[in-house]
Amino acid sequence: MENWNSFLAFELHLIPYVVITLLVAFTVHEFAHAYVAYRFGDYTAKNQGRLTLNPIAHLDPFGTLLIFLAGFGWARPVPVNRFHFKNPRVAGILVSIAGPLSNLLVAAIGIFLFFIFIRAGVFGLIPVAAANGLETFFNLFVRLNIMLFLFNLMPFPPLDGYRIIEDLVPPRIRPKLTQFEGVGIVVFLILVITPLGDRFFYPLLQNGVYSVTDVLVAIFQPILQL
Repeated sequence: MENWNSFLAFELHLIPYVVITLLVAFTVHEFAHAYVAYRFGDYTAKNQGRLTLNPIAHLDPFGTLLIFLAGFGWARPVPVNRFHFKNPRVAGILVSIAGPLSNLLVAAIGIFLFFIFIRAGVFGLIPVAAANGLETFFNLFVRLNIMLFLFNLMPFPPLDGYRIIEDLVPPRIRPKLTQFEGVGIVVFLILVITPLGDRFFYPLLQNGVYSVTDVLVAIFQPILQL
């Protein structure tokens, strides 16, 4: 067991919670991309079966594996055809940001439900082991969704943050960004899977997760008078 834990980003007893969280987080994230694109007139994702809440349609093997090994990852990108948008730049930004925002919304729902359970006294009505397991699940569920929200907003290809930058820059700059996209992906992977990640990605993500969590908690606590 100790040998396995040395290779995984999560302890073995947390893996079921991680799996459930990823099925929800990745599915909602990619569905949000597909839905917003569909609403703006691009049926590409819908025609390829991606406008669905079926997790199988969205999981990426490598991105999912990386979650267990490195603590973060991604799903299979939703195909988007910008030529179907009346206003490609605005629609492109909204489609790109829809995924990360959906993870933030899911995290907020998780915190809200956790406080509802506290308010209703659920944790006192169930066995201690079950209460501890439920609390652990909520903690992981919220943390991973916020992490995916922040991670996907980073300005590196192929993440959503990079796509947003592509649509924000002047049209004449976009082709130049595309030329260096392959190099950007390589640089991104080097930063993520090498010890450099310990100095850049992990501290940034962890601090961001704590900050966003504190904000969400500060919003819901007064509402539920906890």
